Amino acid sequence: MIRTRSLALALSVSALSLGACTTAGDAPTAQSASVAAPAPAPAKAKNVILFIGDGMGISTITAARIYEGQKRGQTGEENLLSFESFENVALVKTYNTNAQVPDSAGTATAMHSGQKTKIGFLGVGPEAKRGSCADTLAHPLPLLGEEVKQRGLALGIVSTARITHATPASVYARASDRNWEADAAIPEDQRGLGCKDIAAQLIESDWDVALGGGLGAFFGEGADDAGRRLDASANLPAEWAARTGGTFVRSAEALNAAAMDRPVFGLFSLSHMTYMTERGSGKGDNEPTLTDMTAQAIARLKSDPDGYYLMVESGRIDHGHHAGKAGFALEETVEFARAIQYAIDNTNPDETLIMVTADHSHVFTIAGYPRRGNDILGLVVPPEDEEVDGAAKAADGKPYTTLGYANGPGAIANLAERPDPETGVNAQQQSAIPTRSETHAGEDVALYAQGPGSEKARGVIEQNVIYDIIRSAFGWE
Repeated sequence: MIRTRSLALALSVSALSLGACTTAGDAPTAQSASVAAPAPAPAKAKNVILFIGDGMGISTITAARIYEGQKRGQTGEENLLSFESFENVALVKTYNTNAQVPDSAGTATAMHSGQKTKIGFLGVGPEAKRGSCADTLAHPLPLLGEEVKQRGLALGIVSTARITHATPASVYARASDRNWEADAAIPEDQRGLGCKDIAAQLIESDWDVALGGGLGAFFGEGADDAGRRLDASANLPAEWAARTGGTFVRSAEALNAAAMDRPVFGLFSLSHMTYMTERGSGKGDNEPTLTDMTAQAIARLKSDPDGYYLMVESGRIDHGHHAGKAGFALEETVEFARAIQYAIDNTNPDETLIMVTADHSHVFTIAGYPRRGNDILGLVVPPEDEEVDGAAKAADGKPYTTLGYANGPGAIANLAERPDPETGVNAQQQSAIPTRSETHAGEDVALYAQGPGSEKARGVIEQNVIYDIIRSAFGWE
């Protein structure tokens, strides 16, 4: 089992000795010495917010920075996303215990348990066999969400993906297969052995705010929502509301109207929430944005006098990349940065640690020597002093885009004959290797931090050290 911690101990003592001095009358004087007072203990965080941009590698941050700036009429390169002003930055190693290139389950588990594990595992140690209920029960890892509530803090979970998807589930669930989102997804030979599906674990967990997509896993097939549970009449949100006295909501309007002094559970779509680029004209009109959900979570959690932990995931950055649609991913990243700015503006930096990171990156590239201010979603046009008329041409005589992928569906669609590349926010970028879904990448991702405890976000760290930084900021070491 991989367990890496960054431990630092600094002790500084200085002494100033004053030698005996004799006055004109030779009267003796006392010798004095002073020792500098020990450095004050590091400030503790009352609240911690961890923002996870799913799949938001460094190339995604760079492209989104340019894209956001260009949307405001700038050239883009000089722009900074909201979190890029944080003073403390680290590089994070993302590998899983059995994979050079990780998935969201293993990486999110590292951040919420303090231990790396296998690809596809949630809250379960790497000794387990994937898809084994017995091993799930035999090798549990700590869950930050559980400790937060045991210590009396408020807990919030927000995602634009299904709330049972890997990253949000890492806060509260244990499963040796991330796909066990509903009981019907557990193989028949593993049912009835003591393991509960991820949706059921959420309903039985203790938390204050949970907002995202994924209605299907909480209802049976007899429901209007075409659920995925074995019991056709299942209604897990109703069970949760009856147990907690909380409010279950399914629209932005209902969320805004929900009582502030009770837990709130919001599911706003059957599966993942609607891409920002596809909203409007009746699609996603009833869904809150990531900024809306972040604002609601902070407003509700801040009333707890003991503080809170909030995890906010922009899940659809990842999905846009998997589809080979860079514009989708970048628009989600811009909304992610907007949600972070809201948190910056509406929390006290002296008592709130805000961290921004990714679980992993993607095989996403920015290339081709485009000129300064070139449309980041457009064709490569060389700098003005280059002797090239119009867009640059590849070896096949065709133009090409600045953004592309090492693999993905953009190659499959063009196996027979490569057409001129698409451009714009809805385009599917070309890729080199044909795969049905573009894949994750294995390079380090960035961690940005501000607030109490943020000074530990420096250097090159293992991903599970993020868990240590959170606990240390709360003073739980």
